[in-house]
Amino acid sequence: MPGHPVPLCSRPRDLRRGAAVTLALIGALGGLGTAVSTGYRPGPGEEGRTSAALARTKTSAPPGSGKTGTADREAVARAAAEAVAEGKSGKNAAQDVVSRSGDRWGVVYDQGEYATFADDLDGRYSGVGLWAERRPDGRITVTRVQPGGPAALAGVRARDRLTRVDGAAVTGSTVAQVVARLRGDAGTAVTLEVERDGADLTETVRRARMSTEAVTVRELGKGVVVIKVSSFTRGSGERVREAVRAAPPGAGVLLDLRGNPGGLVTEAVSAASAFLDGGLVATYDVRGAQRALYADRGGDTVRPLVALVDGGTMSAAELVTGALQDRGRAVTVGSHTFGKGSVQMPTELADGSVAELTVGTYRTPAGRSLDGRGISPDLTADAGVEERARQVLGGLGVGP
Repeated sequence: MPGHPVPLCSRPRDLRRGAAVTLALIGALGGLGTAVSTGYRPGPGEEGRTSAALARTKTSAPPGSGKTGTADREAVARAAAEAVAEGKSGKNAAQDVVSRSGDRWGVVYDQGEYATFADDLDGRYSGVGLWAERRPDGRITVTRVQPGGPAALAGVRARDRLTRVDGAAVTGSTVAQVVARLRGDAGTAVTLEVERDGADLTETVRRARMSTEAVTVRELGKGVVVIKVSSFTRGSGERVREAVRAAPPGAGVLLDLRGNPGGLVTEAVSAASAFLDGGLVATYDVRGAQRALYADRGGDTVRPLVALVDGGTMSAAELVTGALQDRGRAVTVGSHTFGKGSVQMPTELADGSVAELTVGTYRTPAGRSLDGRGISPDLTADAGVEERARQVLGGLGVGP
């Protein structure tokens, strides 16, 4: 999740049409558009999208992961084919190769998982409405819950540790595996076991068909419009542009990207285009071949703009932040972003499963690689971020 030939999402069957690329990352457990791996193939008019397992952080320091490893595509495909020939799981064999490669974003999905993630691009899903991350020790921790969703109504909270789903332990599982357990037909029951402050809690909830509003708009005092982008699902870029066009003349904008785990790359480029008049948004490489992403012409280049970021600002959201910061279009306020700037390419395996493997990285207009580094905001603020941002807008001439 700009008609530029970049990582664009396609359905699993589209992988047969040609090479596919992904950059950006988002994940959700039973929740928002897990752009956790869907197919991308370069080509005009395609729609980019993010991939990989959710790895959100709330720390203000950049992750010190350093360089991301890569898995050999031929070795992964060969392992899957050999396993299938022996009557074994091609997905499991491929995942073993990926796990040993050091590719921290590489992951293998079965057909059902992959199709579910692709459907999430429209911001609609059937699940329990919670977002989570896998910690380095394999624990699954809830990062937030969707208001009004089954998990929220059952009392599940952010920072709870998810331990079991329908009696099956999830610690050590991949994000895709947990997602598969949480997803299901609306109305069906699923039992969640969580740990909170040393106490074990068990709740049985019923999955629901829900939708997420990726872009919300509100006024924050006189002359300040807040545009919150929770993820870059389909249509979110145009909604950002509509919000900018509808803002009162002279009003400043706070573009809130805090907690945004990424999404469709083309939607991110479209959102950036709301504040730019053409020009470079990012470059990326696929096995050494260089590509570029450009903003559409006609964006608002005058309106005062502040971008709010934090440790949950990831991948496609970092792409937008980096473009606006490098091009001097926005002042960034908040805490250090996550630092996910690698590119994944999906490969269909012998049993129909899909392996997404890291093939390169993307860079900001100034040539900065964000992978493992993230973005330092122009002004650091761990608390009172909106008030600090309003002060910045005041310095830019917004308000009385």
